[in-house]
Amino acid sequence: MSIGDLSVAAEDVEAYLESGAPHPRVVVIAGSGLGGLADAVERQHVVSHMDLPGFPKAGTSVRGHEGRVVGGYIGDTPVAIFQGRVHCYQGVSARDAAYPARFAAALGAEVLVVTNAAGGVSEDLAPGQIVLIRDHINLMGDNPLLGWSGPEGGTPFVSMYGAYDKQMRSIAVAVAEEIGVTVTEGVYAGLLGPTYETPAEVAFVRTAGADVVGMSTVPEVIVARAFGLKVLGLSLVTNVAGASGISHAEVLEAGKHAEESLTALVGAVLSRL
Repeated sequence: MSIGDLSVAAEDVEAYLESGAPHPRVVVIAGSGLGGLADAVERQHVVSHMDLPGFPKAGTSVRGHEGRVVGGYIGDTPVAIFQGRVHCYQGVSARDAAYPARFAAALGAEVLVVTNAAGGVSEDLAPGQIVLIRDHINLMGDNPLLGWSGPEGGTPFVSMYGAYDKQMRSIAVAVAEEIGVTVTEGVYAGLLGPTYETPAEVAFVRTAGADVVGMSTVPEVIVARAFGLKVLGLSLVTNVAGASGISHAEVLEAGKHAEESLTALVGAVLSRL
């Protein structure tokens, strides 16, 4: 496999399908502390990341990431939910961090839903709020398409205009209103990590137009767009970015308290696709 190859090995696809899980129409990536999204899946089939040969094994080492894929149905929609992801700060490339998106494309999925725990940059945001991502800023210093020659007969230049599907966002807004969940739209800034942002960095990304900041999501969305998948992105604000004394345990705890609302929202959206 060349450095620019975005494909996922056939062994990975076979390992997943041999579990009995259906071909997913939607793949969901659950962020830190948000793995409970998988509880909404019916007729579950579970595959460990360790059983997927191509999954970067560094992704099993972060607390709050269960390290498995749960396949099944939400309503009539066949889904696969990644409980855990790999991050660039664990020492892997953006290409490897985008494994779930590459896996989604290999399985023939149409939609990628990305969720993450994020720091609130906008002064209007507080822990517990849900932000519907409308755009992102890549400040991670890497791109998963580096070395990629593009699709056969094509070019490696992928448009990121409208990367977060407008129709999917409209569905999410309508569903949120119906079930009584408050959402706001905003811009996600992806930084490398693993350090949390300094106050100066928060001021910088705020000036650049970011509303929330995190250490994931961007590589996955870039690859999803390269493969033509529709993307819905949701950030759960778990802390105020740049505040003193932030800990990963606090991020997980904040995610736990607000997870019910995010789970209800994602489940309701998926059931309508």
